[in-house]
Amino acid sequence: MRERVTMADVARAAEVSVATVSYVLSGKRPVAPATRSVVEAAIAELGFVVNTTARSLRTGRSSLVALIVPDLANPFFAQLAAALQAELRVLGIHVVVCGTRARREEERALLAEAVQQRFAGVVITPFRLLADDLRIVTDAGIPAVVSADVSFGPVDLVTPDARAATRQALELVTAAGRRRIAMIAGPRDATGGDPRLEQLRALALQFGTALPHELVVRGEHTRDAGAAGFAELMSRRYRPDAVFCGNDVIAVGALDKARELGIDIPGDVGLVGHDDASFASLVRPQLTTIRYPAEEVGRAAARLLKERLDGRTVHRTVRVKAEFVARASV
Repeated sequence: MRERVTMADVARAAEVSVATVSYVLSGKRPVAPATRSVVEAAIAELGFVVNTTARSLRTGRSSLVALIVPDLANPFFAQLAAALQAELRVLGIHVVVCGTRARREEERALLAEAVQQRFAGVVITPFRLLADDLRIVTDAGIPAVVSADVSFGPVDLVTPDARAATRQALELVTAAGRRRIAMIAGPRDATGGDPRLEQLRALALQFGTALPHELVVRGEHTRDAGAAGFAELMSRRYRPDAVFCGNDVIAVGALDKARELGIDIPGDVGLVGHDDASFASLVRPQLTTIRYPAEEVGRAAARLLKERLDGRTVHRTVRVKAEFVARASV
């Protein structure tokens, strides 16, 4: 039977101290990139695995982190989960991905389960959760990282910086002579309202146009809601010639309905998504969108979580820059 590989074995192979191996694994102290690469190569070659059972006995917590998201079918969250797992795996921490179907009762139930199971941490993209609902994990001493467009109180936050990208999208739309701007937005009871809608409305005024209330339709962040919202907009007397969508899933639903109605995208109506999910460049026409990099969101959340596990007590906010991606739908 093969003997278990230890940190000492890794240290010998990498020709560094055991402490250095520990720092690479825990992130408690900075390690030079070249040294980190040598240690990580030794870990991979030897097949070293962190002894999570021993650590759990010491800390009273499991080696699991809950990633709680509203929609498991949205590829954006799959990309986020992969990046989060890759960052945490070297610490012997594994990610359990949980979907809430955008329901507050399920968000609350999963937070309670994380406390009951003594998870090492929680990363959550809330949809209808209230800030006070997070106290069930923070009061239990479990680190929480929120990925959202709005602040969620005294917890770590990963949030988009999309103002410049939204401005570029409007520049392209208005340069094409499109002045009747509409949006298929999220539901009214979503946590924190709809910052993407409010940002678009504020910036539209700077381009000499507007986003009137009658050209805003609301629904869930789903393909069906996108199709229904697009049909509703096309039935309006003041028919838009450019439609922004709360995410790319909504935009694909709008594309579905446009084909069904015989409306040409982008000839009759320009269409702009949000997120740049993996399918955005695969649909036809390829989707013009605002790229919110899921991988970077996952990596940022992992870094914040590791800092909390290492003892940081002051909450931090990380802003992830969004980018405008011009394709064929405008």
